Order: sequence, then C-alpha cells, then structure tokens
Amino acid sequence: MSSAVESIESRQPCKAYPPMRKTPANDELMTTREAGEALGVAVRTVQLWVESGVLPAWRTAGGHRRIARSAVDKLMAERSQVISLPVAQNEAPASQVRALRLLVMGDDADLLNLFSMVVDDWDFPVEIRTAVNGFEGLLRIGQLHPDMVVTDLDMPGMDGFQMVRSLKQSDSGHEDLCLIVVTALSKDDIAGRGGLPEGTWVFRKPLPFAEIETIARRLQAAQAANA
Repeated sequence: MSSAVESIESRQPCKAYPPMRKTPANDELMTTREAGEALGVAVRTVQLWVESGVLPAWRTAGGHRRIARSAVDKLMAERSQVISLPVAQNEAPASQVRALRLLVMGDDADLLNLFSMVVDDWDFPVEIRTAVNGFEGLLRIGQLHPDMVVTDLDMPGMDGFQMVRSLKQSDSGHEDLCLIVVTALSKDDIAGRGGLPEGTWVFRKPLPFAEIETIARRLQAAQAANA
C-alpha cells in the first residue's frame, strides 16, 4: 500500500472554478474559519469536508478557499438530521473507563444492523454509530470524533479512497484514528487505484467480525491503561 499522501495545498482539491467576486448573488461568501464557527467544528474539519467533497468550495485568485453561505446552511440542516438519527449503543457505566467510540460506514442497512447487534454482545464498553455513505460518515467523524472507523471503499456519492487518504494525512486531526477497510476489492485492485495509506487495516469481505473485535478490544484496553 502506498503511504505517500500529498499535502492539502499541493493537491489543489477544490474544483477549478474561476475566481469569484462578490456580487449581489454571491455576497455571502465565507472563509473556512467563518464556516467552522457557523457549523461548530474546527477549521481543519471544514477543510476535510472540502477535501472530500462534502462542502463545495472555490479558490480565490490568491488561493484562499471561499464557501457559499447557502452551502453552509444546507450542511447545517443535513448534519442536524444525521446527528438526530437513532443510535445503537452499548453504554459503559459512569464509573468505568470511557466507552470506545466506533463508527461503521456502508450502504447495506441490514449489514449495519447486524454489526450493531454483534457489537452489543462484546464484553467491553462500546458506543457504536452507523453511516450509510461517506458523506454521512464524514459528518459523524467531524462531530463525534470516533476512536475507530470501519468502512467500505465503494459507497454512493463519495470515493472511499479519497476519504481514507484525507483522514490519514498528517495534518488532518484524525491521523491517529484507527481505520479499518472492509472491501470486495483485491490487493491488485486497490493498488491500481492508488493504494491506501500506511497504517490502514484492510480486510476482504465478508465482514471479519472476530478480527475487528480483537482490534477494538486492544484499542479499548490501551485507552483504559492510559486513562
């Protein structure tokens, strides 16, 4: 797998639209900092959403990102809907160590429900969230800061490769996130699409519940030891 990930600025991820000028139609353009304040997230989270296509943005002639107020308002509404979805969880008693925060992403609702039932039987504290696509998953990552993410690569509306690479960048704020990819793609298929960053766990489908539980258990134990 390739561990080389280009920096945000060198990749110029934003769409190459012409520089925008303020007009009555686009007067409310926002900087990434302003967008972050409006959305209640860090500037780096806004940058990650821009990188992954969740939040459309443009570059000015000087190379600065600008985001339309309407796009921020739309994302605020969608994020509110996502966070209010019912959550399956195995809560830890207050006297115990914080539960492991686990996010599972995939477009198969039945499989997500099965995963939630499997996790409910684990004998250590886990809070599980699910997302049906990469867009919703990135919203949850920015809001909930999970300890561990299990994701497919081919999801509707988003390239899982781009999402994983963005999360694993050294300045992403999520570079220490435990990322597990479960895919039907072969090693050659993955390599042919640019590979995945070093440190990403990769398993072939079907979901390897036992292996994922082992990784989660070790991660939760490490967190408990450092608490």
